[in-house]
Amino acid sequence: MTAASEFPSGFLWGVATASYQVEGAVTEGGRGPSIWDTFSHTPGRTHNGANGDLAVDHYHRYAEDVGLMAELGINAYRFSISWSRILPEGTGRVNDAGIDFYRRLCKELLAAGITPVTTLYHWDLPQALQDRGGWLNRESADWFAEYAGITKEGLGDLIKVWATLNEPWCSAFLGHSSGEHAPGVTNPGQSFVAAHHLLLAHHAAIGAMRSTNPHADDQLGIVLNLIPAWPASDSAEDVFAAASVDATSNTLFTEAVFHGRYPEEVLGYFDRYEVSDLIDTAELSRAVEPIDFLGVNYYNVNHVQHAPGAPEMGSWPGSWEAQITRPPGRLTEMGWGVEPDGLLWMLERIGREHPGVPLYICENGAAYPDEVSPEGTIDDPDRIAYLEGHIEAVQKALERGVDIRGYFVWSLLDNFEWALGYDKRFGIVWVDLETMERTIKASGHWYRNFIADRVAARI
Repeated sequence: MTAASEFPSGFLWGVATASYQVEGAVTEGGRGPSIWDTFSHTPGRTHNGANGDLAVDHYHRYAEDVGLMAELGINAYRFSISWSRILPEGTGRVNDAGIDFYRRLCKELLAAGITPVTTLYHWDLPQALQDRGGWLNRESADWFAEYAGITKEGLGDLIKVWATLNEPWCSAFLGHSSGEHAPGVTNPGQSFVAAHHLLLAHHAAIGAMRSTNPHADDQLGIVLNLIPAWPASDSAEDVFAAASVDATSNTLFTEAVFHGRYPEEVLGYFDRYEVSDLIDTAELSRAVEPIDFLGVNYYNVNHVQHAPGAPEMGSWPGSWEAQITRPPGRLTEMGWGVEPDGLLWMLERIGREHPGVPLYICENGAAYPDEVSPEGTIDDPDRIAYLEGHIEAVQKALERGVDIRGYFVWSLLDNFEWALGYDKRFGIVWVDLETMERTIKASGHWYRNFIADRVAARI
């Protein structure tokens, strides 16, 4: 690992969570139901019928969890806000108890010297809005802008770093094409409509927050899961197949965020699925708002192979005759490859294609089958090696001139891993799902020592 000085002063070392994955208390404090409440309570949708009713009880244990963060020595915490905790019906009536919960959390963080970094939407759309069409309704952009303005008004004195959406690729394509995520729609054409409305919502929310409770040090952005799509070979067929996956995974979102347009390949997908009349590209162009940062979530590389006659991949509509192949080398428990070079490659690509925009690594981490020893410790060397390798990739990107301002481990806690339930543990803190007892894993101790070494080197 290279010298500590290569991380800039003020670099954020953090951990991340998401509201439905950790909070629980789904019927407390005036919260309304979300699409994940509905989805997870629908038989067959989640592993072993798991749901987020309790999750890991962060709603009641937030002070304890902030104490753990302080023990880890981090200086930033990225969390998401539950839309239906703020607006139980999605629009209209504001739930003051929801605002109060996040104010208490932020004050606890600030008292511990930890910067609150928040995301307005991490997939938990209020069910009341899904009943009105959800992200397939053009009005969704207006709903989201209303929510963004209300939340910024209530919390803007405490939070200065705001992301609009987390991984809109997942909301659009896992939620509306493959159906693996809420709301469980399986219509490839509609998934592009949802993606378009999500992107309109992002721009509308940036505008709403800039004009509401403004502060000179506000940072407003979005978080994208940018997944390298690398051809499995140098053949022209594999290169073409990888480009089709890249268009849906990456350039659809980066072009829309930065330039208010879609790549030619994506415009072709709109025609293929006969949704061009439902997607107003001129409106997107008019809606563009500049961002102060781009959040990057990175876990793996997609290795793409041309596969004649293969069925369309639900998560990548438009990518016909393509398939994702097994990555080389070691795998995490998610079946994802351990490829830090993919993170370096993507960071350099963003820095080259979209210069001048600061980056945060908003999620990076790995699930492994952790076990508690008889002494009550959790030794997770594979996770330590994963984090070490990826942080080294961040260092290399910094050395090569990429403007990176922070790194957040996914996740602080073992939690509800969406449709996969509770079997996949990403946390650097173990959670006993019976007692809710928290135990810092060896990876958490490693991260604490890593951060402490870098702080000490500057003193």
